[in-house]
Amino acid sequence: MSSPEHLVPVASLEALDRIRRMADSEFRPLHRGPRRSLAGMRRAEIAYTSARPDPRDPQPLDASLKSLVKNQGWTNNLDVGAVLGRWDELVGKNVAAHCTPEKFDPPVLVIRASSTTWATQLTILRTQLLDRFERELGRRIIDDIEIIGPVQRSWKHGRRSVKGRGPRDTYG
Repeated sequence: MSSPEHLVPVASLEALDRIRRMADSEFRPLHRGPRRSLAGMRRAEIAYTSARPDPRDPQPLDASLKSLVKNQGWTNNLDVGAVLGRWDELVGKNVAAHCTPEKFDPPVLVIRASSTTWATQLTILRTQLLDRFERELGRRIIDDIEIIGPVQRSWKHGRRSVKGRGPRDTYG
């Protein structure tokens, strides 16, 4: 029977076996820089001592987030959030008080005006608004603006509704 001094824990034997298998397998570093000879790599570990960039350098958060957004396909969602979240700032407080974004499926923005007068005014300002959106947001997110007037009363309900245009008043 062997003495307790000669027993080796199973976990340490498994770790040693795992290390041996890793040494036998082909080792490929993550760095894809200039090719180096395998003999040089075996003599010493890869040393990053130059002033040139390497993969271990800290990366700017902006670049990392941009690649994450692009890879996940969140660009449209962020564009919608940028326009709706900054609506008062983008169009101005006076215009924002009389119109609200109704629907935004890039590149078309649908705006609901509080009156037909404001709808007409926004139609006149359409190109200026598009230019301002592009200037403030940094790129052309919105290609077209559709302007809708106020919600009007419907005369098309009930048993005795009459076909046709109905009353000719504009309610606003």
